[in-house]
Amino acid sequence: MHDDLLRLIFTCCHPTLSPPTRVALALRTLCGLSPAQIAGVLLTTEAATAKRLTRARQKIAAAHIPYRVPPENELADRLPTVCAVIHSLYTAGHAPVDGRTAYDVDACAEAVRLAELLHDLLPDQPMPSAVLALLLLTEGRRPSRLDEQGDVVTLDQQDRGRWDAAVIARGVALLNGSLRRSHRQADAYQLQAAIAAEHARAASYHDTDWTEILRLYDLLVSIAPSHTAGLARVVAATEAADAATGLAMLAELPPNPRWHGVRAELLAREGRYTEAARELAESLDGPATEPERQHRERRREAFLQLAMPSPPDESES
Repeated sequence: MHDDLLRLIFTCCHPTLSPPTRVALALRTLCGLSPAQIAGVLLTTEAATAKRLTRARQKIAAAHIPYRVPPENELADRLPTVCAVIHSLYTAGHAPVDGRTAYDVDACAEAVRLAELLHDLLPDQPMPSAVLALLLLTEGRRPSRLDEQGDVVTLDQQDRGRWDAAVIARGVALLNGSLRRSHRQADAYQLQAAIAAEHARAASYHDTDWTEILRLYDLLVSIAPSHTAGLARVVAATEAADAATGLAMLAELPPNPRWHGVRAELLAREGRYTEAARELAESLDGPATEPERQHRERRREAFLQLAMPSPPDESES
C-alpha cells in the first residue's frame, strides 16, 4: 500500500470504533470535511457529528489505540468502512449540502483516485470494484448536470450526448466483474451501481426501465435503508406507476427539505400547483447549494404561475 492517504484511512478505521464513527473520523481528520459536510453525508445533525468525533478521540486516547497501518490479514475486516469513507467523500463532492457550486470537482476526483487505488490493491474483492463502478457511472453523467450558465439540469432534461461513454462503459464492466465474484446477495454498492447502470443504458429518460430500477431500490432499502434511498424509491415508483402511488409511499417517510422537494414535483404532476409551490417553499428552509436553491426558486415561480386562473377568453364573450 503505497498511497499515504489510503494507508491512513485504513489506520483510522479501527475495529474498536463503531463503523459510523470510523467514517466520520476519517472524513474529518484525513479528508478535511467539516462537521456540517459529514452530517450531510451521514444523514445526521451537525451537533451529533461533533459529539461523535469528540467521543471517538476520547476513546482513542483512553484505550491507547495505536495509529498504525494494519497488517495484511486485517485489511479485509476494515475494508467495508474504508469503502464507506471513499463513497462518503465522493457523495460530499457530488451532492454537497451547501455552497456556491453544485459539486466539488476536487473531492470527487480524490474519491475516484482512492477508489482506483483500493481496487488495484484488492482486485479480487467485489466491494472495491463495486464502489469504483458506482463512482465512475455517476461521474460519467456529471457533464450534463449543469447547463452553460451553471444552472441545474434535471435528469429528464439532460443531454445524454454529453455523457462520457468510455467512463460509463468501464463502470459497467467493473460492476459486472464485481457481481461475478460475489457469492451472496448483492451489497449496497452493487445495487446502487446497478441502478446507475440502468440510467446510463437508457437512450432517453422515457426509455428508462423504471420497473427494474424500482425492483433494485426495493432490494436496496431492504438491506441498507436510508432516507435518500427511500426518496429515490418514491421517484422510481412514480415513474413506474403514477404520482398517486409515489405520494402514498412518500407519506410513509419522515419529512425533510428534500422530502418537500420531491412532494412538490409529485403534486405538480397532479395539477396541484398551489400545494406544490408551498412544498418548494418548505424545501428552501434547509441547506442547499446556490444552484440547487435557484433551481427550486425557479420551479416555485413556475408553479405559482400555473396556479393562477387563466384569463377569460375574450373571443367567447
